[in-house]
Amino acid sequence: MKKQQEINNKNFLFLILFFFSASFINLKALKKVTIQEIRISGSKLFSKNDLLKNSSLRFPIRLILIKTNFLEQELKQNLSLKSVSVSRQIFPFGLKVHISTRIPIAYGERILNDEKIAGFIDKDGFFINKQNVDEKDLNKLTTQVFGWKEKFKKILSAIFIAKEKYELEEVKIIFSPNGFLTIEEKDLKKIFLGFNPNLINYQLQIIKNLKYELKKNNFSEKIDNIDLTDPNKPKIKVFKP
Repeated sequence: MKKQQEINNKNFLFLILFFFSASFINLKALKKVTIQEIRISGSKLFSKNDLLKNSSLRFPIRLILIKTNFLEQELKQNLSLKSVSVSRQIFPFGLKVHISTRIPIAYGERILNDEKIAGFIDKDGFFINKQNVDEKDLNKLTTQVFGWKEKFKKILSAIFIAKEKYELEEVKIIFSPNGFLTIEEKDLKKIFLGFNPNLINYQLQIIKNLKYELKKNNFSEKIDNIDLTDPNKPKIKVFKP
């Protein structure tokens, strides 16, 4: 009987501790967060003010009212981020924001509301606004992308993969306003690829083979352009003396 009483007392103490802990946490969650209580990790490129300017978040705000998923999407979109994680914290109190930035591998240009916007492109074909890159990542960029649109991301990613895999040396990747794709490569000059994104991997394989054969036969200097819009019937135009 005495043992049972001790167990009951311990359970009662546990319930009291649990009640006060839960109450304390709830009170903390209802407390308002200020901009000083934001902690950023993963990148030194962005400040607390950058997060504020690029989101709908307004301080002070109660911690429990912050919609973390919505805030993540806002910051990812507006700051050209690869990923962002936002979490509410009680200990230490505040908002934790972990950022993963995109690394540029090419210069980029897009048209938005009839205005040319300069920026950069990452390996996945995403456009990065120029204010959202670290200058130390720009030293070795040699490729330029013109006419970027959201729908061209997969094509660009395939080209960048081929560049590394096949040792291609493209200088420019150009999408016309109607989506016609042209590549300018160091040895093969201007290459017309056309409108069909489903052909891109096949076309890149042909470019690799042509580059090898033409360089082997010292023929690349005579090339004016190559038409691969029909990859089964490549057309090579040469300079006429």
